[in-house]
Amino acid sequence: MSGTTTDFDAIVIGSGFGGIYMLHKLRNELGLTVRAFEKGGGVGGTWYFNRYPGAKSDTEGFVYRYSFDRDLLQEWDWSTRYLEQSAIEEYLNHVVDRFDLRRDIQLDTEVTGAAFDESRNVWRVRTGDGGEFTSRYLVTALGLLAKTNIPAIPGIDRFAGTLTHTNAWPADLDITGKRVGVIGTGSTGTQFIVAAAPVAGHLTVFQRSPQYVVPSGNGPVEQAEVDETKRNFDAIWDQVRNSVVAFGFEESGVEAGSVSEEERERVFQENWDKGNGFRFMFGTFADIATNPEANEAAAAFIRSKIAQIVTDPETARKLTPTEVYAKRPLCNEGYFETFNRDDVTLVSVRENAIEEITPAGVRTADGVEHELDVLVLATGFDAVDGNYRSMDLRGRDGTHIDEHWSHGPTSYLGVSTHGFPNMFMILGPNGPFTNLPPSIEAQVEWISDLIASAERDGVAAVEPTRQAEDGWTELCATIADMTLFPKVESWIFGQNVAGKTSTVMFYMAGIGAYRQKLAEVRGAGYEGLTMHRGAAAAAV
Repeated sequence: MSGTTTDFDAIVIGSGFGGIYMLHKLRNELGLTVRAFEKGGGVGGTWYFNRYPGAKSDTEGFVYRYSFDRDLLQEWDWSTRYLEQSAIEEYLNHVVDRFDLRRDIQLDTEVTGAAFDESRNVWRVRTGDGGEFTSRYLVTALGLLAKTNIPAIPGIDRFAGTLTHTNAWPADLDITGKRVGVIGTGSTGTQFIVAAAPVAGHLTVFQRSPQYVVPSGNGPVEQAEVDETKRNFDAIWDQVRNSVVAFGFEESGVEAGSVSEEERERVFQENWDKGNGFRFMFGTFADIATNPEANEAAAAFIRSKIAQIVTDPETARKLTPTEVYAKRPLCNEGYFETFNRDDVTLVSVRENAIEEITPAGVRTADGVEHELDVLVLATGFDAVDGNYRSMDLRGRDGTHIDEHWSHGPTSYLGVSTHGFPNMFMILGPNGPFTNLPPSIEAQVEWISDLIASAERDGVAAVEPTRQAEDGWTELCATIADMTLFPKVESWIFGQNVAGKTSTVMFYMAGIGAYRQKLAEVRGAGYEGLTMHRGAAAAAV
């Protein structure tokens, strides 16, 4: 590598799962000087900010963790099938301290801009407190679900009670006994609803889209099961890394139409009883996400459960989805049962729109003013690219990332983008649609290997060719179109944010295929990437 003087060899933005592991790889294993900047007051990324009642991972805890260190796997226990927010935050803090990373993480420091200096092949990074830093490499671990999505509802600034987004839950907010409203019924919203209903004085749910929700099967895990899992971690992680969704279960290879109706019902019931949304979509039959008839069979089964569980026919009707079963799979503990409570009201805003937020609450089209003490926005995130666009991020020729992504976010392999040399993204656009920690590990390790190669070979700047980026974008679109996911509006395609271009934002062929592709590119001398040598490198 050239002798360019910088403040750091690498700057990492963010300290969630991705930023923590990236800091470890670059500093502890490659011996580079690294600084991680974190806008929050603690490490954990989304698990630092999302402290709303009910916040938990809906990936089973035994695979919602790092796998890169065998001793770490053995020393950290879990006591429930799914991990609560506090348990995940505690785990990530343990990892930070175990690998002595805290001294190189600068908290309460938001990166507001970064620009590539072509004359020196250096990134100039600015922070919200006026700081300016330089580095040869920039790694963005900004988080897939981190940029808050606030809907433009008339009167939203006039509410006299407590207004909060689930991504910014106040530490002192207690909803016990209060009149609570929640807008949104995605993964976060459904978790909050289940947790809030038993403690709120009254809960009003403003639902735009009814959801296919299956049980989670959450519960305590005995120490004997933990010990047995630890003994089998080698086989478990081998299966995870070569699977499709990386959730720790064997995905089905059986097509729904190849068995009798009775057998389909038996399999659906078995997986309903086991719990987990991804298991129900991918562990029952192989073609739920790709075959309309198989999809309808699964959807009909869930609809029948709603009819059985929800006692009020009108409430059941509002809760029953009619679209294709092709959003991110959801699971909860007693979601539909919650609407049998006398202190829970369901408002279908598709049928009875929110007209405005008043000082007293929410007024709907039927003229009713729903009086509230607390209004919770469970309206999700400007996913994948939102945090990039909110930053003054500029590559070659001062090109803003907004301009490069004017037709939607793109990348090569989900980790790099043309015109932004030496910038590597963790969970960038068109990365794998999976349980995220295993995908994060695959990307971090690949980025680390690439940087090690550049250091060893004296490469000044690395970036993908436009052709490689276009080819990856086309491949991701082709794969997505082979599934049913594009048939419904969801955040997976950016459709939850008003005015955002609908576009493919994930590689949907699975983590096994993705890891294989990363290995092929590395084995071919980082095919698709241009290695610039010398002080000033021209764009490709």
